[in-house]
Amino acid sequence: MGVGAIIAELFVLFAVAKLAGEVFQRLRQPPVIGELLAGVLIGPYALGWIGVPGPQLVALFHDPATAQEALALVYHVLAELGAIFLLFFVGLETRLSDLLRVGVRAAVVAVTGVVLPFMLGATLMLALGHPGPEAAFVGTALVATSVGITARVLGDLGYLATLEARIILGAAVVDDILGMVVLAIMAGIGENGQVAPLPIVTTAALAVAFTVFTALVGTRVVQLVSVRLELLRIRNAPFVVAVAVCLGLAALADVIGLAAIIGAFLAGLAFAETREQYALERQTLPVYELLVPMFFVITGASVDWRLFLDGPVVGLALGVTALAILGKVIGCGLGAWGLGPRGMAIVGVGMAPRGEVGLIVASVGQDLHAIPDAVFSVVVVMSVLTTVAVPPLLPLLYRGYASPAPSSPLATDDDGLAAAQDGRLPEL
Repeated sequence: MGVGAIIAELFVLFAVAKLAGEVFQRLRQPPVIGELLAGVLIGPYALGWIGVPGPQLVALFHDPATAQEALALVYHVLAELGAIFLLFFVGLETRLSDLLRVGVRAAVVAVTGVVLPFMLGATLMLALGHPGPEAAFVGTALVATSVGITARVLGDLGYLATLEARIILGAAVVDDILGMVVLAIMAGIGENGQVAPLPIVTTAALAVAFTVFTALVGTRVVQLVSVRLELLRIRNAPFVVAVAVCLGLAALADVIGLAAIIGAFLAGLAFAETREQYALERQTLPVYELLVPMFFVITGASVDWRLFLDGPVVGLALGVTALAILGKVIGCGLGAWGLGPRGMAIVGVGMAPRGEVGLIVASVGQDLHAIPDAVFSVVVVMSVLTTVAVPPLLPLLYRGYASPAPSSPLATDDDGLAAAQDGRLPEL
C-alpha cells in the first residue's frame, strides 16, 4: 500500500512537470523555469501534493517522522538520478578534443569564479559583524556552481556545442574540485578549529587523478572496445554498457568526494565518440525525458517559500545573492577575457546557479553548528534566487547568436523551441 502511494505521487510529479514545461515553452521561456516553479507550488510547503507522507506511509512506518524521512529519501534518489542522466546526456554531446581546446581557459574561469565570490561573501558577512566561521561558510556557499541548471538551458536552446558552453562545462569540473577542497577546509575549521592538510591534499589528488584518468584513459578504452559491444547478446548492448559505466562512475565520484554528476559527465564524455555509431543520444532521450524534469520539480519542491516572508533574512539574502551573481559574472567573465562582452557574460551567468550545491554547503555548516538558522536561511534563499535567475537570462544573452549545426535531439528549431520536446527528433 505504501508503494502505491509513492507511485501516485510520482504520477503527479511527472504530469505536473510536463504540463509546466509545455506551458512555459508556449510562453517562449525555458521549460526548466516552469518545472522549478511547479515544484514550489505542489511541494510540501505549499499545496502538499508531493513530499507529504499520507496515512498509508505513516501506517507502514508506524511513525510520521520516519515516513517523512523515507519519502524524502525516495525523492532524493530520484532527483539524483535525474541530475546524473542530465549530465550524462551533456557529456555525450561533448567531445574530449573540444574540451581540451578550452582546458586552460576553463581552469582560469573556475579559479577566478571561486576566489572572487568567496572574498565578496566573506567580506560582506564580516562587515555586518558576523563571526569568522559564519562569514567563511557563506563565502564557501558562494563558491559553488550547479552546472545542471545551465546544462539543461543550453541543451534546450541547442547551444551545447558553442565555445562558451564548452568553457562552462570544463570550468564546472574544476570548480567542483576546488569547491570540494574549500568545503573540506571549512568543515575542518568548524569541527575542531584546525585543518589537517594531509587528508585535504589526498582527497584533492584523488579527485584530480579520477577526473584526468577517466577523461583521457576512459575515452581511449571506450574507443577500443566499442567495436565489440555489438557482439554482446544483451539487447541494446552499447546503451546498457554506457548506462552501467555512467552509474558506476557517478558512484565512484561520490565516494571520492566529487559530485556524482561529474562522474556521469565523464562517462558521457567517454562515449561521445561512439554516440552516432550506436545512436546513444536517441536511446538515452526517453530516460532523460522521464527523470530530468523530475529533478527540477523535486528541486523546486524543496524550497520553503515562507523564508521569503522573513524581512531581515530576505534583506540580507538579497545582498548575498547580488554578490553571488556579481562574483561569478565578474570573476568567470574576466577568466573568459577575449571572448567579447557577450561571450564573457554568457560564461559568467552560466556559472552563477548555486542550486543544490549551495544547499549542501549550508547543511554542512548547520550540522557543524558553524552557522545559525538565520544564516542557513540566507544561503537557502540565495541558492534559490541564483537558480531561477539564470534560465531566463541565458536565452536573452544568446539572442541573435549564430547557432551551431544542431547535433542533439534537444537542439532547437528556428522558433527557439526544443524539437525533441515537440516530438520532432532531428536526424542524427
